[in-house]
Amino acid sequence: MENGDRAAVLVARDVTRRYGDGDTAVDALRGVSVDVPAGELTAVMGPSGSGKSTLMHILAGLDRPSTGLVTVAGKEITDLGDSELTKLRREHIGFVFQFFNLLPMLNAEENIVLPLTIAGVKPDRAWLDELIGSVGLGDRLHHRPSELSGGQQQRVAIARALVSRPSVVFADEPTGNLDSRTGGEILELLRQAVEEMGQTVVMVTHEARASAIADRVLFLADGIIVRELSGASAPEIGAAMEAISSE
Repeated sequence: MENGDRAAVLVARDVTRRYGDGDTAVDALRGVSVDVPAGELTAVMGPSGSGKSTLMHILAGLDRPSTGLVTVAGKEITDLGDSELTKLRREHIGFVFQFFNLLPMLNAEENIVLPLTIAGVKPDRAWLDELIGSVGLGDRLHHRPSELSGGQQQRVAIARALVSRPSVVFADEPTGNLDSRTGGEILELLRQAVEEMGQTVVMVTHEARASAIADRVLFLADGIIVRELSGASAPEIGAAMEAISSE
């Protein structure tokens, strides 16, 4: 599907990010423009130091660009104050991290509804039950993270990211701390969120297998997007990464 077929949930225009000053300055991003369409999964790949994590942090409002602008759900976030940015992230953005980032003193259900609890919003029980069923956690709701496997903890994290029905979910190396089989199950859940819930997902990963579930893969090198593939297989993605890394 061409990007123009769906409205963009996330837009970046000429985004740069420089760390430091003078001779020691590092340009992590050197002018990135991208549109992320609604209801699609976009993967971001690149060699170490390419700027992919910096790009995700800026798109998610966790960092600010040096120049350029970013809009989320039609609202420009570049110049928002900290409290406005926090409110926007709470309403529009979900996160899935490599190391789960669950609160150890809360059980699975309490971790899932945590974004709503912080916002002072009562969960929609029907939606919560549907979500818990979709990630396969119905019999683990009262277990704390220490009593769950890595895969189960990541399922909790995915449900937590989806519970507020955000405009976009950012997944940062979501399979990086899991074995191959469990990682495959987590990728299926992310794809299911796109297909069945219409969720928009941006996933940073170094795994070609993970990127193969994406509608589109963006490749970064030296702070710019150097290539884009749509509907590519894992071998095609791997070959593209190898070519970019060797340039």
